[in-house]
Amino acid sequence: MISPTASLGNSIETQSPTVLEGGTPRTPCRDSDPLRQPFFGDLHVHTAFSLDASTMDTRNRPADAYRFAKGEALGLQPYAEDGRPMRSAQLGRPLDFAAVTDHAELLGETYICQAPDLQGYDSWVCQVYRRWPRAAFFWMNFQASRATRHNFCGENGRRCLEAARPPWREIIEAAEAAYDRSEDCAFTTFIGYEWTGAAGPGNNFHRNVIFENDLVPDLPLSFIDQPDLESFWKQLGAECEDAGEACDVVVIPHNSNLSAGKMFRTQQEDGKPISRDEAEARKRYEVLVEMIQHKGESECFPGLGNSDELCAFEKLSTNSFTGRYFWASDTQPKGRQFVRNLLREGMAQEKQIGVNPFQFGFIGSTDTHLGTPGLVAETADFPGHGGAGKPAGDALPTGLPDFVEFNPGGLAVLWAEENSRRALFAAMKRREAYATSGPRMVVRFFGGEGLPLDYCNRPDAVATGYAEGVPMGGTLPASGPDSTPPRFAISVLADPGTAGQSGNTLDRVQIIKGWTTQDSTQEKVYDVATGTPLPASVDPITCETVAGGTQSLCAVWEDPDWEPTQSAFYYARALENPSCRWSQRLCVQARVQCENPETISEGFEPCCSESHRPLIQERAWTSPIWYQPDSL
Repeated sequence: MISPTASLGNSIETQSPTVLEGGTPRTPCRDSDPLRQPFFGDLHVHTAFSLDASTMDTRNRPADAYRFAKGEALGLQPYAEDGRPMRSAQLGRPLDFAAVTDHAELLGETYICQAPDLQGYDSWVCQVYRRWPRAAFFWMNFQASRATRHNFCGENGRRCLEAARPPWREIIEAAEAAYDRSEDCAFTTFIGYEWTGAAGPGNNFHRNVIFENDLVPDLPLSFIDQPDLESFWKQLGAECEDAGEACDVVVIPHNSNLSAGKMFRTQQEDGKPISRDEAEARKRYEVLVEMIQHKGESECFPGLGNSDELCAFEKLSTNSFTGRYFWASDTQPKGRQFVRNLLREGMAQEKQIGVNPFQFGFIGSTDTHLGTPGLVAETADFPGHGGAGKPAGDALPTGLPDFVEFNPGGLAVLWAEENSRRALFAAMKRREAYATSGPRMVVRFFGGEGLPLDYCNRPDAVATGYAEGVPMGGTLPASGPDSTPPRFAISVLADPGTAGQSGNTLDRVQIIKGWTTQDSTQEKVYDVATGTPLPASVDPITCETVAGGTQSLCAVWEDPDWEPTQSAFYYARALENPSCRWSQRLCVQARVQCENPETISEGFEPCCSESHRPLIQERAWTSPIWYQPDSL
């Protein structure tokens, strides 16, 4: 069995003692592999500078988030009267990279409401913020979703824009201080923020903005200042160009599952198709999409054009943010909320306007609102992530610490030569990335006509994958009418687990294909590799597991339904064997027995709700490989 991380070369010999990243020199990485390595991280992290996090009494700041990502313990709310945190969390394994992405919206307003010496501190809005933070959460976010500044911000919002400078400066300085520019390359940070747009109140339009290096704009660009997505892309590009020639940026949409189908449009206001310019701008900036985070998974949805039983994974019961609080505002889910359908729609758009606007690679992240990047383990001490969740009180929470539908989130994995901003950002741009629901599975995926059938047994398998095909995120060259079907090589190593814990075993690997016909798009799921005949199982009453499955899977698959004149995409999905969800582990620890109401203590009622899913199948999704025929 070939290891997905196997390579031929040793570390690259560097010719220069320093390299330039943005505006700052750095020492080349000692450990650099031309055949690339997997690096695990989190590109969606909120701290006390975000309005929603601060109204839940999150006090961790950007520097704290990076300390946590590097393995240090971090205190969490609630806080005692003397300021000591009453809870704490710590990663079992540090991350390789992270980005703090606090909301650009309300960055200055939140700062003013906590600074007695600034004008606006005594405004009624800030008084509500300090006395009734939950009410402020709703009101201030409602105003932001309407692209409206509060009156205390002054003419053209200047007072709040100026107040955003200190937190933005601290976000930049924290990222710079935590970035390891030594030859060890132990940890990488990215400077970023979230553009928190809304397509009508509550319909998610959110994007994370990640810069390649330390050349960044003077202020983050918010939805309040640029509420139109096309104008946002244009202004973002202009501000990046003003910051310096080496400035580059990617924009990562997230939570399309909560967008009510409005996050990705294919028609203009007048009903005409979107312009080629709009499609090209999206393709330029939005090279990745967040597949999973703590507010649900966005791959596919049962019955919305997806005949796939595994589409039920980590789905929410609402269709938008407001649907949780105002049931009358919720609507039926739409196919365009889910990534697989968008990939299919992208191919249809390409036939119509000549550009695929939805050619996304995949990542996962947490969207933590506690300043705890990478906190994804399904354990009985999971503290929640707090995004749009329960506000902090003045005592330890009873029962489940977050909404039962929420999950610990996922991770972003990037295949790069080394753990540096330049190398990792390049991996984002070429979409050589994949998402996991938390486990650190190592997954490689290649496609190409020339891939050998004995790929899995070759000592030079990875080098062969690059030489004879394209990796995840790539595009296969067009084939002639007499060409042979493409082959796909997929290899997976199970997460070995943390010290003292064994990782879950693998159940199977699938390839999901989408393709175009003359007047529609189709999809199909293929099982291409399965675990050992000995099944694995888990007892939901105790969460004890019975060993089974396998630690590695590898297969070479040839498309049996190949049509060289049809556009297509292929991505791989690797599945672990079932295990207990975080919520079930807490229910078991609390000795809840749903058939005995006396065992259901306060806060544990969701353990026995119809919507509670006690078991999960953790998974990973590779970025797709596309095929485009010459006829396009």
